[in-house]
Amino acid sequence: MRTVRTISALRVALGRGRVGLVPTMGAFHQGHLSLMRAARAECDVVVVSLFINPAQFGANEDLARYPRDEERDAKLAEEAGVDVLFMPSAAEMYPEGFATWVDVAGTGGEGDSRPDHFRGVATVCLKLFNIVRPDVAFFGQKDAQQAAVLRRMVCDLNLDLHLRVLPTVRDEDGLALSSRNAYLSEDERRLALTLPRALEAGRSAHVRGSDPVTAARAALNGLEPDYVEVLDLDGVRVLAAAARVGSTRLIDNVILEIPCQASAWLGRTKEES
Repeated sequence: MRTVRTISALRVALGRGRVGLVPTMGAFHQGHLSLMRAARAECDVVVVSLFINPAQFGANEDLARYPRDEERDAKLAEEAGVDVLFMPSAAEMYPEGFATWVDVAGTGGEGDSRPDHFRGVATVCLKLFNIVRPDVAFFGQKDAQQAAVLRRMVCDLNLDLHLRVLPTVRDEDGLALSSRNAYLSEDERRLALTLPRALEAGRSAHVRGSDPVTAARAALNGLEPDYVEVLDLDGVRVLAAAARVGSTRLIDNVILEIPCQASAWLGRTKEES
């Protein structure tokens, strides 16, 4: 595996063949590694970007304390079969005078809760897509709304790549894996399980013909959410929520309905949803 930190070095390192990109902010867990392994199985060249993107953090969010361990991440990426680890600096991605941003309208959910968040996500991903020029980029369902925003951008701007969204990876107790889980104390970790359990309660209510949002909110047992919403993500209906456990903000979602034509995008069949 080669580790590069500049755009020019990355382009030298890229070989020929089908290129897969896994965009990340580091602090790798099994969710990230599942995307890397999928890229390894499908592509000739696997590139992982590790860039903690300041543009997607709000003024009072956790940019300064976001988990960082480049040495550990590089080792895990190499073990997962990654060919190139791209770790640019903020100055490399946003040089002096940078003034161009990508806005995707009508996001709701995270977009309403975190103004300018998706602007930062869309901008950095468009830059990565242009720098790496992948044939396919891999994302996780835990960030399903992010993936839908990027899919809209890819479609609207006629980008020549395919997005693959793979199922959320969870711990044995059901908590979605997240780099931010490292912030949780033991007691907070137990409380955090309320979020996926509430979403499952909402999905069960939906199957019975009841309102999933009402059921999910009732199952939060006092945990105060930023939002609990049903989102239509290009025809895929998901029940999504965000909540703070202590000082840590967690997001999660479950699929309510998935049309057959969206199955390939989600990386699963309708029967597996």
